[in-house]
Amino acid sequence: MAKVMILGGTAEAGELAARLAGDTRLDTVTSLAGLTRLPQAVAGNVRRGGFGGPDGLAQALREGGYDALVDATHPFAARIAQHAKEAAEMAQVPRIKLVRPGFERRPDDHFIEVADMAGAAASIPQGARVFLAAGRREIRAFAERQDLWCLMRMIEPPVAGEEFPRGEVILGRPPNDPQAEIALFKEHGIEWIVSKDSGGRASAKIEAARLLGLPVVLVRRPKPPEGPKAAQLEAILEWLETTLFAAADAPASLS
Repeated sequence: MAKVMILGGTAEAGELAARLAGDTRLDTVTSLAGLTRLPQAVAGNVRRGGFGGPDGLAQALREGGYDALVDATHPFAARIAQHAKEAAEMAQVPRIKLVRPGFERRPDDHFIEVADMAGAAASIPQGARVFLAAGRREIRAFAERQDLWCLMRMIEPPVAGEEFPRGEVILGRPPNDPQAEIALFKEHGIEWIVSKDSGGRASAKIEAARLLGLPVVLVRRPKPPEGPKAAQLEAILEWLETTLFAAADAPASLS
């Protein structure tokens, strides 16, 4: 039986785990870093918590007898992606990175692309009302812009004592309905959207911004590490089939 570790935390990682869970040739473990205290349910075996850097991950790969590593973390999880690359090389375990395509651009989009959250904070005009779609660590860049009013949506409540922008925090996962986002933006008089280019199908907030004609400050994603990459789950499945079972006699295909 081949053993696969999925570095998870994304919808694609959850879907991959679900598709591999029923394959009797595989022992699949999804690793969640633990940054989110309320993760969504994942099929199959799950481990929680970090590894303590690339050395710890390499040790886990070796001692766990893993045959492949799939990095399906968020496009902005640059440090984890680099650690995965280094750990796989140290443990001599094949690795592939799932690279979700960026948001599709349209001719009528009003996107302002910036390198980071500091650039996003600097690009917003004086006194604007802003919707911030980012984690609590990332929105600290807006704390110095006390002229702005910010609506911040988070999965988890802020930690006491953290420096935060002026405005309001709402708790919950993003809706899938652009009309719900439109209602939220209108209720709070939102004039600007700040989002990371997390990619995939345009989120409800991006669609809502398009329908309302709102400008979107889009933070560019970091470049992924060198090595095998795939944009779709089907390509990941094909890579696993080739990497793990190419030498087997008449292997069944992953599905």
